[in-house]
Amino acid sequence: MMNNPRLIAQSLLSMMTVRIATCYENRIPQDVPVVVISNHRSFLDAIILIQTLPYPLRIACHHYMGQTPGIRNMVELLGCFPLAQPKQRKRQFFEQASKFLTSRQWVGLFPEGTQPMVEPTKPLDVGKFHRGFAHLALQVRVPNLVILPVAIASLSETIYQTIPIHWLSSLDASEPFFHRSGLHPMVVYHRTCVLFGHPYWISTQQQQEYQGKQAKQLATQITEYCREQIIELLAQGCY
Repeated sequence: MMNNPRLIAQSLLSMMTVRIATCYENRIPQDVPVVVISNHRSFLDAIILIQTLPYPLRIACHHYMGQTPGIRNMVELLGCFPLAQPKQRKRQFFEQASKFLTSRQWVGLFPEGTQPMVEPTKPLDVGKFHRGFAHLALQVRVPNLVILPVAIASLSETIYQTIPIHWLSSLDASEPFFHRSGLHPMVVYHRTCVLFGHPYWISTQQQQEYQGKQAKQLATQITEYCREQIIELLAQGCY
């Protein structure tokens, strides 16, 4: 039985006949801890990142994915880590992500959150980014930390309407997007291009300046940089 997340991801993508091209692989950092940031429209996004990146990648996923039989097993096989319930979420995420980065594993995050997964979106759409990944990068005491923006550009896809969205509220009542009407859209890629952005290196000076009002300003600056990088890459990759 396979226990290598990259091999599992490659097998899943092969079974679904997803064709993947990559661009700017020379921008991928080497031998340093990395926080990977990507846009997010499909359940395939995590699998694609795990398959295309050359280092072990631990992707944070929604709380309900760790509570649902079947899904939970796949999450474990792929090496992802589900977020905790809201009250413990920030603390648990920081602790787990810090542990992975300290051991030189890479951490993957989708800063758009749940919204683009339950609302219809177009391939070039990029929602608002949450700043959690930037706060993590500025707080964790790991030398030579890098943030790598990655764009998953859909070149050909099919969108299926699946289960009623409100059914998911039984798995996580705290998620406001699960209390909406309508059917859950499932984006299945046929052809994609994964484009790697310019890495953002976290400096010791930034970590030292991360306090008071300046902490929010630094996190916002990093968040906007990564979002703009992904928007620019999508414009190149979607045609």
